[in-house]
Amino acid sequence: MSARLRCTLLATSLLVSSALASPAWAQTDSAPGTAADATSPAPGIQAPENSPVAESSTGEIVVTGTLIRDPNAVASAPVQVVGRDEIRLRQSNTAEEILRTLPGAVPSVGSAVNNGGAGSFYADLRGLGNFRNVVLLDGNRIAPADLLGRVDLNNIPLALVERVDTLTGGASTTYGADAITGVVNFITRSNFTGAEIAASKQITERGDGAYFRGDVTLGSDFADGKGNAVLSFGYQKSDPVYQGARGFSATQIDSYTGRPGGSSTSLPSSFSVGALGTQQLNVATGALVTPYQPFNYNPYNVFQTPFKRYNVYSAAHYEVADDVELYGRGMYSKNTVSTIVAPSGVFGALVTLPLSNPYLPAAARASFCANNDFNPNLAGIQTLTPAQCAAGAVATSPNDPNYRTFTTQLRIRTTDVGPRIDVYETQLFDIRGGVRGKISSDISFDVSGSYGESENFHGQDNYVSLTRVRDALLATNPNNCLSGTAGCVPLNIFGNAGAITEAQAAGLRVPATSRITSSLTQVRGQINGSVGLSSPLAERPVSFAIGGEYRKYKAAQEADALARNPSELGGGGGAITPFTGGYDVIEGFGEIIAPLVQNQPFIQELSLEAGIRQSHYSIKAPGSPSFNTTTWKAGGSWQPVDAIKFRGVYQRAIRAPNISELFQPSSTGLGSLNIDPCAGRAPTTNAALRAVCLAQGAPAFAIGVIQNPAAGQPNQTTGGNLALKPEKATTYTLGAVIRPSFVPSLTVTIDYYNIKIEDAITIPTPQDAINACFGAISAASATDPACTGIRRNPITGALDGDAGTTGGVLLGRSNAGRLSTDGIDLGVNWRHDFGPALLNLSFQGNWTNSSKFRATPISVNRECVGFYSANCGYSGSIQPEFSWNQRTTVTVGPADVSLLWRHVDAVRQEPLDVLANGPAFGTFGRIKSYDIFDSSIRFRAAEQLELTITVTNLFDKQPPIVGGSIGNVLFGSGNTYPSTYDALGRRFAFGGRLTF
Repeated sequence: MSARLRCTLLATSLLVSSALASPAWAQTDSAPGTAADATSPAPGIQAPENSPVAESSTGEIVVTGTLIRDPNAVASAPVQVVGRDEIRLRQSNTAEEILRTLPGAVPSVGSAVNNGGAGSFYADLRGLGNFRNVVLLDGNRIAPADLLGRVDLNNIPLALVERVDTLTGGASTTYGADAITGVVNFITRSNFTGAEIAASKQITERGDGAYFRGDVTLGSDFADGKGNAVLSFGYQKSDPVYQGARGFSATQIDSYTGRPGGSSTSLPSSFSVGALGTQQLNVATGALVTPYQPFNYNPYNVFQTPFKRYNVYSAAHYEVADDVELYGRGMYSKNTVSTIVAPSGVFGALVTLPLSNPYLPAAARASFCANNDFNPNLAGIQTLTPAQCAAGAVATSPNDPNYRTFTTQLRIRTTDVGPRIDVYETQLFDIRGGVRGKISSDISFDVSGSYGESENFHGQDNYVSLTRVRDALLATNPNNCLSGTAGCVPLNIFGNAGAITEAQAAGLRVPATSRITSSLTQVRGQINGSVGLSSPLAERPVSFAIGGEYRKYKAAQEADALARNPSELGGGGGAITPFTGGYDVIEGFGEIIAPLVQNQPFIQELSLEAGIRQSHYSIKAPGSPSFNTTTWKAGGSWQPVDAIKFRGVYQRAIRAPNISELFQPSSTGLGSLNIDPCAGRAPTTNAALRAVCLAQGAPAFAIGVIQNPAAGQPNQTTGGNLALKPEKATTYTLGAVIRPSFVPSLTVTIDYYNIKIEDAITIPTPQDAINACFGAISAASATDPACTGIRRNPITGALDGDAGTTGGVLLGRSNAGRLSTDGIDLGVNWRHDFGPALLNLSFQGNWTNSSKFRATPISVNRECVGFYSANCGYSGSIQPEFSWNQRTTVTVGPADVSLLWRHVDAVRQEPLDVLANGPAFGTFGRIKSYDIFDSSIRFRAAEQLELTITVTNLFDKQPPIVGGSIGNVLFGSGNTYPSTYDALGRRFAFGGRLTF
């Protein structure tokens, strides 16, 4: 969509909302007695007895977990609720901050993910992947932000959110594909009138990490109460917190040795020197020696990514005639996220240098002459004599017969160029409109349509051009670059920081850009109501919903020539390959909730719930078959007495492959792996191992000196697969709601969940790929496809290097995977008056019994609950066995004093990682249970003014230290897991809210 069209649609939406509104001077969140008012939860995470029911900003009745919009309907699936009070007490800035701390969920890509994040924040329910759940706004899908169909949580308008409902377990029957692990439903406030101005400021105790958020919301009833319109504006800005600003993360530590670690792409430079392998320059002597100084990249990385956001949300509904209402909403968001990582450089690419390079030290020149091949076209290694080497040192013209060049694999960190900065600017526009009304007193209809589009622009700054590096290294004197690149000056790679002048650095920097666009078109119609019939033993009639839906997904990735070239950007992480893709889905669905027995002895209520959804997918690619899927659910609830209710639901869910899984071209990027079986001396003593390493592309002279992947990041090659089919899941929940009469206001919920996914669309982990080849090396064959699919650096034999020549481990995508998890959720809520004080206690806890992932039938069936490693957990994040949140709030008059206790159970190094890489150093193999406390004080200074002070990490607890090489690169950073544990330290937030 063009910028002009986006602006036109946005302006139209805002004008409609503004035109419908009229001034109002009394502010209310929802009309007294509405569903939203009745179920708004107290602070804390709730698991209410009934399915949450609310009216949204467009006037719709929303019941999370069912399409039936009867406020009396009770769905059987448990739903966790985070209310508006909890959001305000935490002074949350983004929806991701709320969801990452939910017991049973695992942290996904968010503000603490620096290296590998793409500017968007996501939710991951049950740790089975952030693309296996659906994020809804008022029960409806919004435009995805990327190629995997995920919704960016940055775009959720928190200022208008009444509450967040989280339903875990399959929900594909109700909401369609992708909802295998559940849904997150953000419910907006209904019938907002008046004005609300809110602002908050956050800062850490160390004085960094400033975060500002401001929101202005206006709303009004109009046409004698027949309609309501709301308009909200928001702004946020956060500053980075560098890992170098915290003592525990200032130096990268090797998880297995306990010594300072880092990347072998370092400074001073390292070179491949024939059979000597990789050698590093000793600047003081000019000699090439055994590598001695890895690069400490931690100080350049951040724990809090810089973020800026502007958002606008508008909604309106208007009763145009008796029982006929028009409604609509529009939202626009512009987010800018900057990820900052260590400087660029040359990461194992091949370069050619003349012996007369003006900066080449004499001792280093002598090593190259004695070990490198100066005539690769002839058999054997053709080295130079000292006389030939001396003659080449002064031969500056290629026409001179003594002019000599050699090729080497170069590793250099160009710190003088500056850190790599990736700026992601995302714009989202989503507009929805519809008409609803009554067909009869018991039956209603709703027809709606929507269109949304997201554009993510990616700018890469301070990356080094390898073409320009190669050109500058060929220069034989300060006034000449042989290939004639404009602005080229000879480059000094033979020094410490400061050796590369600004003139040289300016000649290396190149900007690169890429863009991802995605869109979602939706049309839906449904009929909702009751059939007017009921069971002979029940009073309430059978409720139903029936309808159809059409969705069209499109996405595209484009990139400039620099971003497309896998061998051009130093440290670019692989090529960004352009492609387009899409698919359509047509669905028909139906649901019923039928009370069978009511108000009978030992059966106060017995009800049945069932649903079915038939889907037809049409993939937009030549020769790609379409496919049909069926999902269904069956469940019910039984309340024998007032004090207890039992509930359960069984579902057959599906997830269709997303656009990335189908269409993504094969490309080489970075993965996580610490130990390469071909590294070190092992291949020199094991003939079978040596044969496999050679078959994978390692040169013979490198055997015995191959190094492990730099920074634990091997190259890995992945791509889409148009032959993929939907994955299938069976999920069920069984639970109870207990409200004992002898403890008034006490509610206890306990629910067991079980999710199993077959034909899962997965790729192996890098360790799986290594195990498939090297797991039984005595029986391995140099012709085994599991071995030959691994492609090594042709110069060094390593698994890292130039993405254009080194494919690394091949990770094919297929339907061969299996995933499963099960556990128990426990919720306890109690409220009691103690004279002038009101005490509110809430507890939400999770016990995860198991979480297994097997990518292929020959892969390890990896159990990851309570473990951590580079390969553990499907998402790469930590999933503890036990976790809980407990909030205590005391209200006295106009003041609330609240304490939130967050607990993460102890975890330890994955046993399979111990076998593959050895035990972690010292205490790095175990993380003790982690408890953190947040306190809040809220004071209503006047009827219109509310002030809140929040202290996060009250006792300034430091995160656990496990080193920088034991975790997945997305979530293991700064010697800890900053998405799971608090790396910022104690911080203060001051907020105010003015309403009138």
